[in-house]
Amino acid sequence: MSGVELPPSSRAYLEKLRRDLVFSETIRGEQLTFHTTWGLFSPKGLDQGSRLLLDQLEVHPDDDTLDLGCGYGPLGLTLARLAPRGTSLLVDKDFVAIEYSRKNAELNGIRNVEVFLSNGFDQVGMRQFDLVVSNLPAKTGKELYYLYFYDALIRMKPGARIYVVTITGLRKFIQKAFLEVFGNYNKIKQGRTYTVAMATSTLPPAT
Repeated sequence: MSGVELPPSSRAYLEKLRRDLVFSETIRGEQLTFHTTWGLFSPKGLDQGSRLLLDQLEVHPDDDTLDLGCGYGPLGLTLARLAPRGTSLLVDKDFVAIEYSRKNAELNGIRNVEVFLSNGFDQVGMRQFDLVVSNLPAKTGKELYYLYFYDALIRMKPGARIYVVTITGLRKFIQKAFLEVFGNYNKIKQGRTYTVAMATSTLPPAT
């Protein structure tokens, strides 16, 4: 027996859904075009939390940066443009996100990037960073946040910064966790929906 034969209208609709979604954004003065697909976070445009985070970041031209949970790459690729003398590392545990981050780096001509699959920091090794950023998912357990923060701390150069954006309902937890892990906390921007927080590494240089 043959399989189900879909009507032409359904076949056309499915073909449309399988095509890449494409949009362009101007972020921190940088024009970037993104290809995305259904199933990735915020596939039709830059989400409000990422926009808020990017608008608040302090980035230096030679920073080595890490985008933890990169999705299709809006944070990490913007960092690569803003820090052309550094390297921007993009990691995610979703292979589809990695595929699209790589595609978007190539489409935008961004070469000072590395993109690879990693569950948190488990494939990062002991590389050191000047700047770590993450748009933290709201439904991840607090235990995983602590893993992220401690794993970031031991990979941050002295004086390095970590910025995260979360739903505003998590701001008190982030304050508590940052004070415990990094010994400092700075609420950079609080909105009705999202809050950006930052901490600085106070660990001595590795010997």
